[in-house]
Amino acid sequence: MNLVDAFADVSRFVALRRDIHAHPELGFEEHRTAALVADLLREWGIETHTGIAGTGVVGVLACGRRGRSIGLRADLDALPLTEENRFAHRSRHDGRMHACGHDGHTTMLLAAAWHLAQARDFDGTVNFIFQPAEEMGKAGARKMIDEGLFERFLCEAVFALHNFPVGTVGAFGLNHGALMASSNTWRVTMQGRGTHASLPHTGIDPVAAVLALGQQLQGLVARVVDSRERALLAVTQLQGADAPNVIPDSASVGGTIRTFSVEALDRLEASLRAAAAGVAAAHGCAHEVFFRRASPPLVNHAAEARFAAEVMREIVGAAMVDEQYPAVMGAEDFAHMLLVRPGCYAFIGNGDGAHRAAGHGAGPCIVHSTSFDFNDAIIPIGASYFVRLAQRWLARAA
Repeated sequence: MNLVDAFADVSRFVALRRDIHAHPELGFEEHRTAALVADLLREWGIETHTGIAGTGVVGVLACGRRGRSIGLRADLDALPLTEENRFAHRSRHDGRMHACGHDGHTTMLLAAAWHLAQARDFDGTVNFIFQPAEEMGKAGARKMIDEGLFERFLCEAVFALHNFPVGTVGAFGLNHGALMASSNTWRVTMQGRGTHASLPHTGIDPVAAVLALGQQLQGLVARVVDSRERALLAVTQLQGADAPNVIPDSASVGGTIRTFSVEALDRLEASLRAAAAGVAAAHGCAHEVFFRRASPPLVNHAAEARFAAEVMREIVGAAMVDEQYPAVMGAEDFAHMLLVRPGCYAFIGNGDGAHRAAGHGAGPCIVHSTSFDFNDAIIPIGASYFVRLAQRWLARAA
């Protein structure tokens, strides 16, 4: 493994990661974490900008005379979960937990910033982007963009890394196209006329309507999406009366839609709306459709993905880089950045959980699990990737 020499000892960054893990903060509330990041960047002599999208931080490090630039992004926020782990660095706050490894992502990017600030062995500008509110559909990336992220901090391309159970610890997974799905929330409310359940003929039953719609939607993907393309529509919510002997005035059915293309998403949304209208008419109900597009599909740019894979192979060897990693149905709002700048998003193997300290929870070590913990062994690998990525990108011919 060909790591940056400075990362032979990352004990200070392991301690930093565990401190962040112990003090998780939810989206747009990452005040302590953002302050910690900003203080370290300033300590290392990096130009530091705060308050972007509320709690976002950008560090700018420029060397030499070339005008080339790159953006490296990490996410700051935690999840609204109560941690089941009992080791020393477990969350100090019930209901908040770094269950997705953003503590590790932030630490890897900070380690890269520290080394590049000390070495200054590149020619161009590196923008270290610490993004708030990636989780729960809060779209912190889009808010940073709306507030002028790429106008204020010029980036020819942007790159990000996320831990994932991709196999061997420190292995990389990526592809040249869609790597993660769009995330979309939908809900259909049927408005009927409530009555006593023993007198159904005196009302209009919206529960029957949402049940019929839910059944119909189960087969929608197969009917409207090209069979060569993956997509998912899940019915996950049903709500009717609070009492068993009441037909309510209204009832609702909802869930999520995931696609790897905007075209498939457009077809599914249009078909869902049409199905809702048809069922409502058949049952004599009025209806309302709520549809929220939280994150678009995350689609890597082929040239940047190939470039990133070359850097990965330089660090861990060809056998540890899967350049045709299959797309996953999870979503990631770095997708918003890839809509406006070329770049690449990739996974780094976090392992199966054997790294977790004594006292960890009984659940699996997968993201969004209350027993999850980031694997500190990949800090030097991810940090080396960010360092070499910046160096190689800025050294490219114009």
